[in-house]
Amino acid sequence: MKYDYDIITIGLGPAGMAVSIMGAEMGLKVCAVEKRSIGGECMNVGCIPSKALLRMAKARQAFDKLKTMALSDSPKPRATEPFKLIQERLKYISEKKTMKMFDKVELIYQQGSAEFVDQHTVKVGGKECSAKRIFICTGTEPTVPYFPGLEKVGYLTNETLFTQERVPESMIVIGGGAIACEMAQAFNRMGSKVTMIIRGPRLMWREDQDVTALLEQTFESEGITILREQSPLQFEKDGNRIVMSTDKDKKITAEKVLVATGRKMDYSAMALAKAGVQTTDRGAIKVNKYLQTTRKHIYACGDCNGYRLFSHAAMHQGMIALMNCMMPWPMKMDFRKYVVPWTVFTEPQASQVGAGESSLQKAGRKYEVVRVDYGDYGAAVAESVDTGFIKAFISPAGRIYGVYIIGDGSGEMINEWALAVQKKIRITDIMMLQHSFPTMGFLTKRASETWMMGKMKSPFVKKMCKIMFG
Repeated sequence: MKYDYDIITIGLGPAGMAVSIMGAEMGLKVCAVEKRSIGGECMNVGCIPSKALLRMAKARQAFDKLKTMALSDSPKPRATEPFKLIQERLKYISEKKTMKMFDKVELIYQQGSAEFVDQHTVKVGGKECSAKRIFICTGTEPTVPYFPGLEKVGYLTNETLFTQERVPESMIVIGGGAIACEMAQAFNRMGSKVTMIIRGPRLMWREDQDVTALLEQTFESEGITILREQSPLQFEKDGNRIVMSTDKDKKITAEKVLVATGRKMDYSAMALAKAGVQTTDRGAIKVNKYLQTTRKHIYACGDCNGYRLFSHAAMHQGMIALMNCMMPWPMKMDFRKYVVPWTVFTEPQASQVGAGESSLQKAGRKYEVVRVDYGDYGAAVAESVDTGFIKAFISPAGRIYGVYIIGDGSGEMINEWALAVQKKIRITDIMMLQHSFPTMGFLTKRASETWMMGKMKSPFVKKMCKIMFG
């Protein structure tokens, strides 16, 4: 059968961009469908604009500290138009940088959703096209739980957050995950009075308690209020302001409400059943270890398969799926074997890779905890970035199971640990690697040395050292 294209990619977020651009560079005929904006959520309403706002907020906080030192009674002013600047930069990235990458790709852009006609054919805006292989890379959407009155008073999600005209004087943030934490700190530093409300006992409740405790301590020291183990009960309007009542009899008044309570999957518009593509009970598209759906020539990459909802994971899956579609069976790659590090870009940054302590305990593995504090490192103290620590989980023989890093530069430092976990590099190998000094990454070497010094406490090791010393 003759097809219109070698590949059709549905969605041009990080996964779809990887498939489309790489496929075209390989000489394949590629058609890419994007109903909204190239770059997907990450580029337009997620990773990129949020990091821009965080950078602005950090600079503003430093400026405000200097002003406060000079005028201790001066109020903290709010920023006025950071969103206009962010949108200008996003437009520049999209029009001047990103679009050039698609010179060899046929785009069906902003003409509606792609709908399957059959297992090789999709329809977009009334036009049908077919391909030998199809890659679904459609991402997820914000979840908005039902709270009485919320729809009437209005709310923000990450999709609408960055198109505001100004920073609100006050904000309620519903949720305690990565987006909620990043935006709570950013808006607080930009001059908003921020209140967070979370159902659990702590922020990012799935993560290491030492990490979340330090993050909460920082937030509260900066003036962010955290309402723990509570849920919104009712939202009402009071003039131009919003009043939230909680199930613990609290009333909070604010100008805006941000809902950051997770992501949802809804792929009903694509008519997946017509292609024989099945979904899970959660709505994610079923894939095997090679990222194939229930139709082997159709792949699902990124958030839509529900594996790990990170932009870099999506990008990586797109690359692997494209390679797998060309490889014979013995050479196909299991995407689940690649570790997925992550970073929450608060200050201090929180990063993680590999297994955490609770999963190690559940699996019954023996491990040692190695902790190195930023405050014990002279360079961190001198540079006033001495808040944070590395907490690594190491087997008795030196295998690295996982690590948390919270502190300045952790998002860069975590990549070395990710390589070590993925390649099963032992902690002794890190110890023998020279690290540039005085960088924050030198703390990684410090962690390996701390583990080795712990081994020196063994009477047997001490005795062997004496024998070898002669």
